[in-house]
Amino acid sequence: MTVPYEELKKDFKILDQHVNDEPLVYLDNAATTQKPDAVLKAVEAYYNTSNANVHRGVHTLAERATTQFEGAREKVRRFINAPETAEVLFTRGTTTSLNWLAQSLGDLVVKPGDEIVISFMEHHSNIIPWQQLAKRKGAILKYIELTDEGMLDWNDLENKITDKTKIVSLTHVSNVLGVVNPIRKIADYVHGKGGLLVVDGAQAVPHMPVDVQELDADFYAFSGHKMMAPTGIGVLYGKRQWLDQMEPVEYGGEMIDFVELLDSTWKELPWKFEAGTPNIAGAIGLGAAIDYLENVGMSEIMDHEQNLVAYLMPKLEEIEGLTIFGPHKTEDRTGVIAFNIDGVHPHDVATAMDMEGVAVRAGHHCAQPLMNYLNQPATARASFYLYNTLADADKFVEALKATKEFFLHGLD
Repeated sequence: MTVPYEELKKDFKILDQHVNDEPLVYLDNAATTQKPDAVLKAVEAYYNTSNANVHRGVHTLAERATTQFEGAREKVRRFINAPETAEVLFTRGTTTSLNWLAQSLGDLVVKPGDEIVISFMEHHSNIIPWQQLAKRKGAILKYIELTDEGMLDWNDLENKITDKTKIVSLTHVSNVLGVVNPIRKIADYVHGKGGLLVVDGAQAVPHMPVDVQELDADFYAFSGHKMMAPTGIGVLYGKRQWLDQMEPVEYGGEMIDFVELLDSTWKELPWKFEAGTPNIAGAIGLGAAIDYLENVGMSEIMDHEQNLVAYLMPKLEEIEGLTIFGPHKTEDRTGVIAFNIDGVHPHDVATAMDMEGVAVRAGHHCAQPLMNYLNQPATARASFYLYNTLADADKFVEALKATKEFFLHGLD
């Protein structure tokens, strides 16, 4: 299928605007993505025609809302190829999913002296919950080192993961380095040591085909807003054998079976984890986003982003004084490109590029341990998605060169 990416851009009204009198080029997709008309209309239609709480009502609107909500769960199941919808939990996002695991799974399997292993490329949401678990349980938190190109050091991974390792939690794709980690290979190694593998898929699911059965991760978390769905909706996939044993971390309505004065029992999966009124509109919007992505094709989206990176990387490598973090080979990375210009602070870079209409991010990207590891206070970051084009890549390079010229040589 040949996807008309220039035409796709018309589905995103927000992109049809000027910023600082320049046409907007949005390159902050690792932070959040824009929403197509189809997603916005699905959310609006829910509120206009079907707004009601789900599961318990028997009136028409309640049944309609429940059908759409659970229909979205089935779309997620199919999208990631989970064995059953009972293994698909709706959360507020990747952060919530990982916190649930650090509390519930952590309480279930981690004891004093056990090991938890993560890496230096993790987002804060895949660091802090495990820090707190280690403190709470008296466990040992270990970090896998990186290679010079920013990829996981496999020799160090084998050294860090031992028979005492209970949980390994790693990102599928780095939100700074763009590195794609070999999850299936890691899963096989972790399981061989008797541990469980948790995967932060926030930067992977929107950009490439993900099959949780093929990856064999025990848990896989991702966020809707990074894949063109509304904010406040996310997914935690988990293998039933572990979800059945885990206790909920939130309690209240919706997740109960029977409540007595001194004890209660929980609903079956997935609802035992979903306390309170869920983000119904968010789930419906996520379902609409999945429809949109599947219509384009996840393999096509991955190829498109790699083509953009292959087109862009030689142009960036020609810019003197520009440092690119992460691997340079297209096949080793996604469309996330972190960089710095010698002598120019990343925030100044982002501000100057915004004056050219190009939206990039600057800062530590919720990855301060990685910044320290790279010996950088911060980086600038451009991140591409399916609605970005070669023209956007050219404008990015042009703005980058203009920014460098301005800060290093000033105005003529």
